Amino acid sequence: MSTFLRFSRLLRLSQTATYVSRSVVVRNNTIRLQNKNLTASAILARFQSTSTEPKEDEYHSIIKDTEEPAGQATKHEFQADTKMLLNIVAKSLYSDKEVFVRELISNASDALEKFRYMLLADGEAIQKLKDSGRKLEIHISTNKQARTLTIQDTGIGMTKDELITNLGVIAKSGSKAFIQQLKDKRDQSDNGNIIGQFGVGFYSAFMVAEKVEVYSKAGTEEQRYRWSSDGTGSYEIQPAEGVQYGTKIVVHLKVDCREFADGDTIKEIIQKYSNFVGSPIYLNGTRANVIQPLWLSNPKTITLQQHAEFYKYISNSYDLPRYTLHYNTDVPLSIHALLYFPEGKPGLFEMSMDTNSSVALYSRKILIKHKTDNILPKWLRFVKGVVDSEDILLNLSRELLQNSALIRKLRNVLTQKILKFLKDEKKKKPEEYEKFHADYSQFLKEGIVMSHDQNEKEEIATLLLFESSHKDSGIKVGLEDYISRIKDDQKVIFYLAAPSRTLAEASPYYENLKNRNQEVLFCYEPYDELVLMHLRQFKNYNVVSVEKDMRDDKKAADLSNLGADSLKRSEIDELTKWLKDRLAGKAAVVSATNRLENHPCVVTVEEMAAARHFMKSQAHQVPEEKRYALLQPQFEINQRRDMLYCNHNSKLIQSKYDILLSLF
Repeated sequence: MSTFLRFSRLLRLSQTATYVSRSVVVRNNTIRLQNKNLTASAILARFQSTSTEPKEDEYHSIIKDTEEPAGQATKHEFQADTKMLLNIVAKSLYSDKEVFVRELISNASDALEKFRYMLLADGEAIQKLKDSGRKLEIHISTNKQARTLTIQDTGIGMTKDELITNLGVIAKSGSKAFIQQLKDKRDQSDNGNIIGQFGVGFYSAFMVAEKVEVYSKAGTEEQRYRWSSDGTGSYEIQPAEGVQYGTKIVVHLKVDCREFADGDTIKEIIQKYSNFVGSPIYLNGTRANVIQPLWLSNPKTITLQQHAEFYKYISNSYDLPRYTLHYNTDVPLSIHALLYFPEGKPGLFEMSMDTNSSVALYSRKILIKHKTDNILPKWLRFVKGVVDSEDILLNLSRELLQNSALIRKLRNVLTQKILKFLKDEKKKKPEEYEKFHADYSQFLKEGIVMSHDQNEKEEIATLLLFESSHKDSGIKVGLEDYISRIKDDQKVIFYLAAPSRTLAEASPYYENLKNRNQEVLFCYEPYDELVLMHLRQFKNYNVVSVEKDMRDDKKAADLSNLGADSLKRSEIDELTKWLKDRLAGKAAVVSATNRLENHPCVVTVEEMAAARHFMKSQAHQVPEEKRYALLQPQFEINQRRDMLYCNHNSKLIQSKYDILLSLF
């Protein structure tokens, strides 16, 4: 860890700590620790020995085979319930064996954090600590021939009693007890860095181990011990020599788990789960965690190049992020999120609703789940990035999230933040947003269809863009733009689904609204009308298809004031009767309308969008006569004589409709 990061951590501790007798206070750029005034240079000097790190490609390892038993071993039996739980942990609790590496690294990180806390917060403890200036690191080595994996830290270490308490009783967490002590003292300065709180992570090693050895030397005394067990029913503790300060765990692997003695395998696991642990991790002498947790950095200090590299790392993509959302908050939840919106168009795999989210979930920089399916709604699966929250309730194995009210709150907070972010981008840079909309609007529309919350539907709908009858071709507007031009007496947002603008403007459903200079949104995508049908309302305005409006318009069927160019009432009655006979079993209603001017007839259905969707997806499974019974189509004819190109003889009118009936 760099000098700057250590000093930043110290400042953060001093700013958030609440102590009873031991206080850390920032005042006039001076930090007062245990009633002693220390300048920044003095603080850095205290950590000078731990701030110098080897170069990235420089060999550096503290692991040495110097430990030897020295004295009589004492045998201890696991408690009866511990034996049962140990078997569950080793065989059933974790879904993947590789996570034992994550758990042991997390424990090592906890040991370093406890040691660091004692250095910063407890003046008396500093006097007792041995080798207090040692580097705070985690070292891992693999040995294929010996079939072993070794993890060693330079942290707080354990006494004999702590070995018995923490390792002899399953679910007895030293980290949890440590946090409780801080709470009892009201010292809650930096306990958020303590990862393990269940006390079962260590036992995950027995998924792959035939034997586990632990060498530990506490920082407050010279005594050192060896703990060993095969995970069956007992463990041994005996004094040892050649033990360094901290804790060293040697995992003797089972024959069928020998792959964990391979350095490349362990490197992949570290990069997957523990790449962002705050302390340096060295694997076989080489630094393994070199990527910084960018989501915890100050957004103003992150460069575009850093974002590009981090995006490629977390998404395994070769494009660049189109948008970057960096979000940090402590209210209502502790959330650190770094989310990216891809620049490239979505592929067929991403379009599939079976695809999981591309957002990784972390808790205190430790990976919990690489792809989470309940942190963001399914329709936001195109978003890539990282979410880190200390408030998430995890089960014992950390891998499965509880589907709790807390998770739902987290999902709602993130979803609302993303929607607000996209709305801001839509206003600030409309041209860039239009490109995003062209590539990813189908996900937004999916969100409207799949959501059960009307407020969320409307929030998503503010991001949609359509062409308008009041704007030139190619210019798109949103629903809010439409509302801004609505007349006082209008309570409806009209839309028309058509393959193109040419067909939309030539549609018989549109001509009456066009004559009234009524604005209509044109929807060209085949699923647009289904989306707007699910939306139903937007800011207290009904969202209505012009086809449905025509069917529901009672004034259109009023033929009491027929004009001079209209058929006679008797001719209309005779014609509609003839059409009903010809369309028996097909048209539920045949009537004349005064809304048509340039088209001879039109067919309307109660819900045209749903009807079209039905015809495309399910009509082939239903006999033809049942289709008409389900859809209840209404056949409306133009009552104007000149439109039909005929004279007063109704028989001639009927002959003209013989041609039109072929379209029904």
